[in-house]
Amino acid sequence: MARKIMDSALLVHRLHFAFTVTFHYLFPQLTMGLAPLIVVLKTLALRHNNPRYDEAARFWAKIFGINFVLGVVTGIPMEFQFGTNWSHFSRYAGGVIGQTLAMEGVFSFFLESAFLGLFLYGAKRLSPRAHWWSAVAVCAGAWLSGFFIVATDAWMQHPVGYAPSPGGGLQLASFWELMLNPWAWWQYAHTMSGAVVTGAFVMVSTGAFYLLWGKWTEHAKLFVKIGVIAGVIASVVQLFPTGDGQGRMIALHQPVTLAAMEALFTGQPGAPLVILGQPNVEEKKIDNPLVVPEMLSFLTYKRWHAHIDGLDAFPKDQWPDNIPLLYYSYHIMVGLGTIFIAEMLVACLLLWNGSLYRARWMLWILMLSLPFPYIANTAGWMTAELGRQPWLVYGLMRTADGYSKLVSAANGWFTLLGFFGIYTLLGILFLFMLRRTIEQGPEGEVSHPPLTAGGN
Repeated sequence: MARKIMDSALLVHRLHFAFTVTFHYLFPQLTMGLAPLIVVLKTLALRHNNPRYDEAARFWAKIFGINFVLGVVTGIPMEFQFGTNWSHFSRYAGGVIGQTLAMEGVFSFFLESAFLGLFLYGAKRLSPRAHWWSAVAVCAGAWLSGFFIVATDAWMQHPVGYAPSPGGGLQLASFWELMLNPWAWWQYAHTMSGAVVTGAFVMVSTGAFYLLWGKWTEHAKLFVKIGVIAGVIASVVQLFPTGDGQGRMIALHQPVTLAAMEALFTGQPGAPLVILGQPNVEEKKIDNPLVVPEMLSFLTYKRWHAHIDGLDAFPKDQWPDNIPLLYYSYHIMVGLGTIFIAEMLVACLLLWNGSLYRARWMLWILMLSLPFPYIANTAGWMTAELGRQPWLVYGLMRTADGYSKLVSAANGWFTLLGFFGIYTLLGILFLFMLRRTIEQGPEGEVSHPPLTAGGN
């Protein structure tokens, strides 16, 4: 059995792309999340003529720049993987997704990178208003780049605006139908609010670290304040309306995915929402369940007794390939999202009554929360991609038909191991640059360590 898995070219190609895209997305989720927060800092600097806001914006622009470079370096190989590992998919769907992928490259490599250079190196050469506009352009480039990538994935989830081509593949029939795909807009809103959650948590965690360390305290208070406010807004938006809207898209267009996400093996009216439990696919039940009666029906259709189709309503060859992994990914995403809302609401309350900066217990919680938005975003994308299986283009092309048949499992393993090594080195380089930037701190404020008991 183990040898069969190792020799499965399809599995290797899926693992290959899953690894590269998961590692890559560690970086753009932060750039997309930081971009609007940098605009906020620049807007406050322009309005209040306070250099501290400018210094904070330049500090986070350095973090942005490091992540942007790593995002570009790790994103380029994925473009080639469409040809090397997924050539049949590229031949079949390239006439459609080629449009959005090309536009993503234009906005990422030209608009975003050009104005990022202006923002980083033009602070003393540009007027304050022109420098503000460069920050807005960076944000626009980052968010437009994100939209075209999401639109590509959304088309694979819910294909629209296509027509058969003479060569047996698909071609674009309506550009605007592709751009206005309702799945794309809900997925985009959910993705970008998730990115802002990451940006807010990184900012507030860094501020909490500085406050606990006793350095750059004035900037740290600014980081914590803006991060908490942005974090509570983005975390709530993740739940409603974006999470709710995305859930309704799944219920409408991929009902079998909804059943698998909740491990609902038997359809029923008034379906319960599973809080905890372990899906038992062999016996078609959930072990040790903790459920809220009728809540899934209400959340999906806003009616307590609405009927939800279970997995038994669909042929088994249409079920997602790995129901337990899909179930756990979905529940990790939802569970962490709920924790984020609670944590940020508590921090917001402490900020409102003026005690947050002195509440060391809360600062420790905020600082140690840094990795969890990355985990939640990764789990969210795993939910989306595992839920689409066994389809590569939903309802049109199965995943088993899309990979490169002439690339063997051995060749796939060889290149995958090579990516493991290269990305490990890139990860070490990233952490080194990030640590050095954080240790150097924001410009313009002298760092003083806190007074000790015997200090003067």
